[in-house]
Amino acid sequence: MASTLDSTTDKLSQLGINGEFASSARNLQKNLHLLSPEQVELAKMLLEEGQSHLFEHWAEPGVDDDQKKGFFEQVARLNSSYPGGLTSYIKNARRLLADSKAGKNPYDGFTPSVPTGETLTFADENFINFEETGVKEARRAAFVLVAGGLGERLGYNGIKVALPVETITGTCFLQHYIESILALQEASYKLLQGESQVKIPFVIMTSDDTHERTLKLLESNSYFGMQPTQVTLLKQEKVACLDDNDARLAVDSKNKYRIQTKPHGHGDVHALLYSSGILKLWRDAGLKWVLFFQDTNGLLFKAIPAAIGVSASKQYHVNSLAVPRKAKEAIGGITRLTHADGRTMVINVEYNQLDPLLRATGFPDGDVNSETGFSPFPGNINQLILELDSYIEELTKTGGAITEFVNPKYKDSSKTSFKSSTRLECMMQDYPKTLPPSARVGFTVMDTWLAYAPVKNNPEDAAKVPKGNPYHSATSGEMAIYRANSLVLKKVGVKVPDPMLQVFNGQEVEVWPRIVWKPKWGLTFSQIKSKISGNSSISQRSTLAIKGQNIFLENLSLDGTLIVDAVDDAEVKVAGSVQNKGWTLETVDFKDTSEPEVLRIRGFKMNKIEQLEKKYSEPGKFSLTP
Repeated sequence: MASTLDSTTDKLSQLGINGEFASSARNLQKNLHLLSPEQVELAKMLLEEGQSHLFEHWAEPGVDDDQKKGFFEQVARLNSSYPGGLTSYIKNARRLLADSKAGKNPYDGFTPSVPTGETLTFADENFINFEETGVKEARRAAFVLVAGGLGERLGYNGIKVALPVETITGTCFLQHYIESILALQEASYKLLQGESQVKIPFVIMTSDDTHERTLKLLESNSYFGMQPTQVTLLKQEKVACLDDNDARLAVDSKNKYRIQTKPHGHGDVHALLYSSGILKLWRDAGLKWVLFFQDTNGLLFKAIPAAIGVSASKQYHVNSLAVPRKAKEAIGGITRLTHADGRTMVINVEYNQLDPLLRATGFPDGDVNSETGFSPFPGNINQLILELDSYIEELTKTGGAITEFVNPKYKDSSKTSFKSSTRLECMMQDYPKTLPPSARVGFTVMDTWLAYAPVKNNPEDAAKVPKGNPYHSATSGEMAIYRANSLVLKKVGVKVPDPMLQVFNGQEVEVWPRIVWKPKWGLTFSQIKSKISGNSSISQRSTLAIKGQNIFLENLSLDGTLIVDAVDDAEVKVAGSVQNKGWTLETVDFKDTSEPEVLRIRGFKMNKIEQLEKKYSEPGKFSLTP
């Protein structure tokens, strides 16, 4: 043993390194000569932070040497991807773990109140004006999609953005989002005649789980019509797991030369944008807004134009999109918090924290509905619009670090040991927590039917949801698209009957006519209204798919299935009566492995009996009158 240490000491002295710092970790000390000077510095840092246990099971030099070097490559990644490095991570972890053990309430000293914001009514004059303002402003916006998740929780074995939004056209979420951004880009250009055409930037935050598959989905589909130069993928790294209250980093149970890691949460998007340098490029290009959204809300872009309009009109630094929220509903509430020392912030407070916070601060009934039938605290849907200059200014102070939390699962009430390792987490919507009181933080509330239908629960979990509460499943998500499109057309004057109630995968849902259109056909209410005239009607059993920019409905009576597909330079007038056997909804059992996963998680499929389908691939004016 002495000879090994002596030879190591000789090698280290030749490298100009004093190995004495590693005397508390003899196995590391024996192996120091394998490391580069940068890796030796990382080793010093780990020992200074009380992490000598990481080296307890290291083998003698000459055994597993490549894996030892691989360990420090991992440490270097963990160190560089966290604002302030691993030293900051460990110090933050000790502080938060101590607070957790002591049962400290993060809202101690704060009193909640209802913040100021804008509540919109779809299709009224105010809404239409905000939409127009938003479309004009869209040319100065960048979009950021947080897409680090797989579909396992849904019962789907792929990345969530590859899931179909609906099964009439099979358009996946990523395609729908890109086509919506391109439609905004085009609409903005048309409204601002004389301005040059701009390309709206699109960033996708991926993870180790989703990065390659997201890239493949984009490349194999020619980026769904977007210029590849518009799209940037930023990969989120994981963070180290913690074994105990002293924040000792957890060793991977399957590999003694690896630290166990888990996702840090979607709050990482801020640090990634900051460190990538892309925010300053956007500012230099004259951009003003950054929109953040999550991966499986097929309705979101119906709300985006008006929400941008609100941000621009109110000059909000932060605008949270929200929906009306029932008291105690399992969705966070946007809340103004005022501290006894004068600090204020407008943030999302989770539903299970909002009620006790209200009760503890002079509201004995807690979280209750107001005379409107809804809680005065609007429901947060995790879609943010940030003003770029103030965003850069804030991130320059914080390095992109977002207020974190820790949620250890303790073995018992002594809170001295964990059932399994934990880690620090952060959430995208907690960005406002560090803002100064002068920051203009508001919200925009829109109807749930228009703005929010996330797909996040598998069929079994969704079927257990109490009646009247949202399922948030692939079943309800697709049906919400048809509901929203039917209600929009009703507002324009199309006769659309009330829905039928049907049960799929144990979930009772409203079944409206199956109506879909490409974003370029109708992104705003005014745009849709301009394409419909006369007295049109669509029966409840009907299916309508509009796949083209310049398709006009005039006195259309549809009872069956109609699919119209046209190139942008083809103008098609659809009129008269269309009647056929159409497509029916056929029940699918989610346990039936003979069916594709995307259908099983919905509980239904389209039985395509008969349809009228017309495709116009040449420019010109056409009339479709059956």
